[in-house]
Amino acid sequence: VVLTAALSSLNSGLYSTGRILRSLSMGGSAPKFMSKMSAQQVPYAGILVTVGIYIIGVVLNYYVPSQVFEIVLNVASLGILSSWAFIIVCQMKLRTAIKEGRAKDVSFKMPWAPVTSWLTLAFLASVLVLMAFDYPNGTYTIATIPVLIILLVLGWIGLRKRAAEVKQAQDAHEEAHHDGAEVK
Repeated sequence: VVLTAALSSLNSGLYSTGRILRSLSMGGSAPKFMSKMSAQQVPYAGILVTVGIYIIGVVLNYYVPSQVFEIVLNVASLGILSSWAFIIVCQMKLRTAIKEGRAKDVSFKMPWAPVTSWLTLAFLASVLVLMAFDYPNGTYTIATIPVLIILLVLGWIGLRKRAAEVKQAQDAHEEAHHDGAEVK
């Protein structure tokens, strides 16, 4: 039963990740080749990329079986910490835009903001510091941050033109659709 549940979860994750990568590609936020579909409408390019990531996990499990869980946990932690940090920074920028009159005010006011935002960022930074002291996995994970930043910046540079083109095409489509709706 456990093996069947694990395989079902793996299959579900594989397929949904393939669909997510295709959707990102269609929006210009992932490489164009990931939008490819098979004749049966299976997002095979995204699935193959996901399988590649799975294979990295299998290789890690083969070479460092006692550490693989910690490695995956640390990498996932970086993703979670950075996601929350970006959410907080965006919220702080929104508050600045509201104060400057560049954005509409929101109905919910966070108690003690912006102090709570700064405290949250300090907490997230302290988690990173604690991870750095978790030798060897945490230390190595933290050491990869500059490499990850470089890869993300290169990805952004590589995709920003395509994302702008996709956005322009979507805007043109919406404008044409909107104009057509008004004529009727």
